[in-house]
Amino acid sequence: MSSDDPLRRVTLTRTGPLTFRATTESGATIEMGPGGGDLFSPVELLLAAIAGCTGMDVDAITRKRAEPDRLDLVAEGRKVRDADGNHLTDLAVDFSVSFPAGEGGDAARSVLPTAIRRSHDRLCTVSRTVELASPVATRLDGAALGDPGQVD
Repeated sequence: MSSDDPLRRVTLTRTGPLTFRATTESGATIEMGPGGGDLFSPVELLLAAIAGCTGMDVDAITRKRAEPDRLDLVAEGRKVRDADGNHLTDLAVDFSVSFPAGEGGDAARSVLPTAIRRSHDRLCTVSRTVELASPVATRLDGAALGDPGQVD
């Protein structure tokens, strides 16, 4: 799969009870589990994906002016169970950034708020997808599942 191909795919393989290995088309892997141990939970991976995506956007924009001394992000959300099922609310990403003194650092600091807004409003594929609420299709061996209320 080339980087120009719009399709993105990750394959998950069960490695044990409630644990999976996610593998990208390029062969990169990450282990996940139910949380609370040394593995990321799926919810933690979603938060990391949101922060990572917007962090990369902001880094790409600001580092043209100066390399940051520090670029840290905290992503958080509140897991709730309500009439809509389990989901996250109150999603937020908090940036903590510093740049070196001088003209380059001043330039990077001046574009930082705009870079964060551009990432949120247009650039970050992950947070844009969450905010636009893209439906998720479910399939079994490649075939679409029928109506969830239908019993075979």
